[in-house]
Amino acid sequence: MSAAGPADGPVPPVEARETSGATTGLVLAFVRQHAGDDAAEEVLRRAGVPFTADELSRPSTWTSYDTRIRLFTAATEVLGDPGVMFRIGAESLRTGMNPSVVVLVRAMGSPRQVFARLPRAVANFTTTSTMEVVRSDATSATLRYRLHEGYAHSRLDCDYARGLISMVPTIFGLAPAAVVHEECESSGGEACVYHLTWERRGRWPRRRRGADAADPELVALRQQVRSLQSAATDLVEGGDLETVLRRIVERAAAAVLAPAYLLAVSSPRGGAPLVHSSGLAPAEVPPLVARLLAGADLGPGAVTVDVASARRTHGRLAALHRPGDGGLGDERAMLAAYAGHAAAALDLVLALEDSRLEARRAGALLELAHGLAQAGEAPEVCAVVAGALPGIVGCGSSGVLLWDPAGGVLRAESCAGLSPEQEEVLRSAALRAGDVPEVFGILTDREPRVIGATGASAPMRDLLAAMHLTDVVAVPLLAGTTFLGVVTASWADGEVSQALDADVLARLRGVGDQASTALQKARLLETVRHQATHDALTGLPNRVLFRDRLAAALAAVAPTGSVGVLFCDLDRFKAVNDTLGHAAGDELLRQVSARLRAAVRPGDTVGRLSGDEFAVLLPRLAAPADADAVVRRVAAAFTEPFRLDGVPAAVGTSTGVAVHTGPGGDAERLLQEADAAMYRHKHRDRPAAPAPRSAD
Repeated sequence: MSAAGPADGPVPPVEARETSGATTGLVLAFVRQHAGDDAAEEVLRRAGVPFTADELSRPSTWTSYDTRIRLFTAATEVLGDPGVMFRIGAESLRTGMNPSVVVLVRAMGSPRQVFARLPRAVANFTTTSTMEVVRSDATSATLRYRLHEGYAHSRLDCDYARGLISMVPTIFGLAPAAVVHEECESSGGEACVYHLTWERRGRWPRRRRGADAADPELVALRQQVRSLQSAATDLVEGGDLETVLRRIVERAAAAVLAPAYLLAVSSPRGGAPLVHSSGLAPAEVPPLVARLLAGADLGPGAVTVDVASARRTHGRLAALHRPGDGGLGDERAMLAAYAGHAAAALDLVLALEDSRLEARRAGALLELAHGLAQAGEAPEVCAVVAGALPGIVGCGSSGVLLWDPAGGVLRAESCAGLSPEQEEVLRSAALRAGDVPEVFGILTDREPRVIGATGASAPMRDLLAAMHLTDVVAVPLLAGTTFLGVVTASWADGEVSQALDADVLARLRGVGDQASTALQKARLLETVRHQATHDALTGLPNRVLFRDRLAAALAAVAPTGSVGVLFCDLDRFKAVNDTLGHAAGDELLRQVSARLRAAVRPGDTVGRLSGDEFAVLLPRLAAPADADAVVRRVAAAFTEPFRLDGVPAAVGTSTGVAVHTGPGGDAERLLQEADAAMYRHKHRDRPAAPAPRSAD
């Protein structure tokens, strides 16, 4: 991941990286000191730059050459001083030059040494110009400064450069250098040529200068300490890890000026390193990261340090220069000091991240417990468990697969964190113990399985590939010795994987134990509900459930649709009980229920209301007469004798039909009508009762 924008707020527009924020920051600081904040805002308005004053004051913000010249022009106009750019450069030591630059310059010992190294360091401030030393001695030097082709030279840029090089001796307590500038690109010269002279020693002994606080090196050192302290505070205030890493890169520019920076730290939860960069093209980052973490040489222009605290080494940080360019001195020490503060900030942020993570896990566990307490059915239990697993375990996706002992297969009941395409693949998979060694193994030893894409069996490897997953941990769900299924935590390629982490496995086991208990409870409740609503002998819906389904069908029927009820009573059932016994009678009822279910249409409901009374619900009739076809099929189901203990038994049925058209029917009334129709059918062949005689 690469970041080059500010720590907060919108990312500024992308511009050519041609001018360091060290330059634009000096301009705005000078304007503020001499004319106030309003004047600085006016400079920005006139220049029309797409940056805030805060952004332009950061060394990590690089802008184009055109933006630099527009700022120079606006500052000259706002301050009303044609020579102000020379003053900005000449007074930069006082107005806000980067303290690390001052310390590095002072460590070089003399102006001559500084001017000798200055051409290599120019790229830290601008990438559009080249400087070379024509000659130099103890008190003089000639420098040649040339703008690259394709850029229009500005005298303001030349004035600023003259001011900067004139102040170099002041860092050593000397008077500013005298600069003679007779050849300028603005006047048609091939380059700007500067002839500098300075004194060997200061005009006044050090003891007469007032106090040590006036010494540029001491001032710079104090500023640097304050900068490091504020950097540590700023980093910690970033809050989340990504923001802190981005700020580390941004603030590195305050320690070492360079065109580009690269930070790579290890992920706190494993996986690929976390990478932030500034000033690098996306294609440049991956190979540089690999070399940086391997400790390989990144080139003569690179300054690399470890980001390490007393507790741990987080990674590495690099300030990168172009080939042939470099810094002014021992910039490694500067960057290492900053990296130490960055490491301490990372220690704190990671501790806070761990604390937040544990808090989130605790919250997820509470939600899991609450959800399982409310879940009444197995699908609900599985959905709650799958939804909670990513927050508890830290996986990218999760699932609950239930075991079908009759088919010897595992099937997905619920999942979370998967795309619709991945979920479709998982739900359509039937993991048979005979085909998938991992399923057979977990079924045999009841132990968790850590499955990687490279070491998995062929069927499992194909499934993982189809779902774009690389690691899966599966934990069995057990009710005593009964195998109920598995819970799974899974990771895709590029996700942080802790598949082998013992703590992750322990948390997954804990969730599995809760899931097993909840599934047992759900299955017990399901059994109780089934017993309360189904006939124990035949397994058919009893009167209560049949009536509920009838009421629901009546409420849902279309205005022109019909709902029918068939009421069936067995003929000669008492004779079977009396001659063959009650066991044969029970077997007869079971066979009757099977024949009735085979005779009705899909979607119809067969129920046993009591004794030898059965009913059939016909919820979708296009017309009342359509019930007659079902009546004929029911009657045909009794044409063949039943076999009871090898003895054929001819048993018939009397059937009554009642049909209601349109919504709003009464379930109990319709049942009574069907019952009355059945009674009439049963007694259709009996002679009518004689009429009572009238009294004489």
